[in-house]
Amino acid sequence: MKKIRIGALISGSGSNLQAIINACEAGHINGEMVFVGSDNPAAYGLVRAQNHGIPVFVVDYGAIIRSHKLEPGKTRLPADFCLEGIRARQTLFAQEVDPVKTEFFLKTRVAAEDALLQNMTGHAFDLVVLAGFMRNLTPYFIDHVNPDPLRPRIMNIHPALLPAFPGVDGYGDTFRYGCKVGGCTVHFIDYGEDSGPIIGQRSFPICPEDTLENVKKKGLELEWQLYPECIQLFAEGRLACVPTEITHPDGRKSTRLIVKIKA
Repeated sequence: MKKIRIGALISGSGSNLQAIINACEAGHINGEMVFVGSDNPAAYGLVRAQNHGIPVFVVDYGAIIRSHKLEPGKTRLPADFCLEGIRARQTLFAQEVDPVKTEFFLKTRVAAEDALLQNMTGHAFDLVVLAGFMRNLTPYFIDHVNPDPLRPRIMNIHPALLPAFPGVDGYGDTFRYGCKVGGCTVHFIDYGEDSGPIIGQRSFPICPEDTLENVKKKGLELEWQLYPECIQLFAEGRLACVPTEITHPDGRKSTRLIVKIKA
């Protein structure tokens, strides 16, 4: 079986990145890491990648956002950028949210995403994994990586049992809510925040004596197992996204992509 080519985007220490690299090198994932990109020049995950001879690059989101605040007219946007088209497709914000704030977000993110895509162009890849990448992706980036919506190629791991507790602090939200069970979720990316089709989940008990640090430790240990397993399912061609009609409690019907795992 041919190895899949995996690219990763990170923001921090890269512990999930390391788990994926280790799984590739051990043969648990039939794949190889072909690049690691980061929005953070100081991300330790870049060092992890370099230690394994993996090409790295940085797109400094913070610098792009600061520059746009100072001189918005000088922000470099791609020729195919269409603000209204992206605004209409995204589901990160309700359409009635302040249009000025939404425009600022989308323009700065697309400027950064265009730079990501330019850096990725030199590396043929089959799958992009978000391994602690702390930036929401816009439809601009997603559509460039996913030319076929039924064959998504961007995977993420989230520190909660989605759809509960989306956002940046899944374990913290789970702990503060008083949940008796925590967990993690691997899913494909869509236009919303942690709302894409679910691939796999793992759970763990939260005991009365547990602290938030205990909860995070339990969760991370499961993440390091679950993420490589889901990537291997992708490598084996066993993940199929199936449009499925859903009936809501109020009788409304909608269609959602559901991941089916083939035998």
